[in-house]
Amino acid sequence: MSDMSLERGILAPPAPIVSRRELMPYAVFIGVLGFVLVYFVGSEQGMLSVFSGTNIHEFVHDARHLLGFPCH
Repeated sequence: MSDMSLERGILAPPAPIVSRRELMPYAVFIGVLGFVLVYFVGSEQGMLSVFSGTNIHEFVHDARHLLGFPCH
């Protein structure tokens, strides 16, 4: 350690570039998008399905197996 760092003392951490208030809308959007994706991968079939048919199920079929959702 150099003597200069000891003379200055402990420096304050730098101020954040983006505040939490500015970041919150993006965090909420990403959260909602994540929930929608989990819905379509996990439960878009059967009684709770939004779209009729099996198109969504077949489109995300491999992702269901990858994430551990049963589908057969």
